[in-house]
Amino acid sequence: MSTLLTPRTDIRRAGDRFKTDIAWLDSKHSFSFGRHYDPTNTHHGLLLVNNDDIVRPGTGFETHPHQDMEIVTWVLRGSLVHQDSTGHSGVIYPGLAQRMSAGRGILHSEKNDAYRLETDRPHEDVHFVQMWVVPDESGITPGYEQLEIGDELLSGRLLTVASGMDQHDGSAAIRIRNRYAALHAARLQPGQSVQLPDAPFLHLFVPRGTVRLEGSGPLATGDAVRITATGGQLVTAVDPAEILIWEMHASLSDES
Repeated sequence: MSTLLTPRTDIRRAGDRFKTDIAWLDSKHSFSFGRHYDPTNTHHGLLLVNNDDIVRPGTGFETHPHQDMEIVTWVLRGSLVHQDSTGHSGVIYPGLAQRMSAGRGILHSEKNDAYRLETDRPHEDVHFVQMWVVPDESGITPGYEQLEIGDELLSGRLLTVASGMDQHDGSAAIRIRNRYAALHAARLQPGQSVQLPDAPFLHLFVPRGTVRLEGSGPLATGDAVRITATGGQLVTAVDPAEILIWEMHASLSDES
């Protein structure tokens, strides 16, 4: 990473994302993913994947492999059933974050299993954001962790959801295997504000609602901002909104 970064605020609108739209999946990709490839849009800081997915009931991602990646899943609506080759299984729902360390290799599946689950809304889509960052080292032992922060989200504060850093805001956080990265989240009511961290690289994503970013204007559902060499701006909700912020103190390449 260059020691002299050029301050930059790069707004990426929801409609400009790569799209995968098939019978069971509506997925929007903030970065190159799968068959969608743009050599100028492969990552920001340490973040390689920010997929905004809607999966139909009774369908999902069948068992598939991952390796050397820290994968954080954040559900906005519905429930997502996880199973992996390390023996972990469970249901991820709004307010419960999940981290999977792929390490030297893991197999897993993720499905909207609403038909099987006893829910009041058996035909509900599951809407979630999945984010990938690289680990500090390759070949680690695969792992899994989840964290319930639904009650804390009601406070309107910016909460640390996942972190590999030694310092964060003191709230409980899932541990990820990258000492330069942390994920924060906030659920905001109209008029509530949070302040962005101060870091060389920030990625702000608005999975639902509308907010206003100080100095940049309104951001709608699906919009993202890649911020370099500046921080501390206020994010204020225009209507009920949820935001996800990656704070990163390193990059995969020179982004000066």
